[in-house]
Amino acid sequence: MTIASSTQLICFSVLATTLVLGSLGVVLLPSIVYSAFLLGGVFLSVAGLYLLLNASFVAAAQVLVYVGAVNVLILFAIMLVNKLEEPAAIPGLALRRLLSGGVCAGLFALLLRVTFTTPWALPGPPPVGEDATIRIGEHLFSDYLLPFELASVLLLMAMIGAIVLARRDVYSLDIATGEEANQGLIEKDRSPILLDKPAR
Repeated sequence: MTIASSTQLICFSVLATTLVLGSLGVVLLPSIVYSAFLLGGVFLSVAGLYLLLNASFVAAAQVLVYVGAVNVLILFAIMLVNKLEEPAAIPGLALRRLLSGGVCAGLFALLLRVTFTTPWALPGPPPVGEDATIRIGEHLFSDYLLPFELASVLLLMAMIGAIVLARRDVYSLDIATGEEANQGLIEKDRSPILLDKPAR
């Protein structure tokens, strides 16, 4: 084993361990803030794996899009939520955990089966090099045009929803029912932001 191959193996082991432990932390930690920061670490680990595969453009896009945009959006959403509010009890929590655990175990078994039954062509095709960006652009706008546009529409819908939630007016009375509005998620004791219902 040469120095380059041993270094690559060490880097892969560190990145894979960070990826697995960070993913478990995102799912299992009770604090949503810690989960969001660990999610950023998971995204960075995936970008490091892309670098090991000589996919520098995909690694840069991973950092820019997921770490710099999606993870920051998640952190802003967390900051908009009142963390002092006690979470409501979830009915049937044990059954939901059992079902979700079964689904995760099934997916993990499927991934293991694919990993051990696929005839991997090692060491793989030669790296494209400087033409990687051109090749990715050609595939995005030819073979994968429909998924690319659908992803753009989904991101646009998420952005519009975030703007609507952040800029909506808050009333002391619910406009539809006339009852007192529940301000538990956004109202704080020392900074009331209630507005009078507009007269019609």
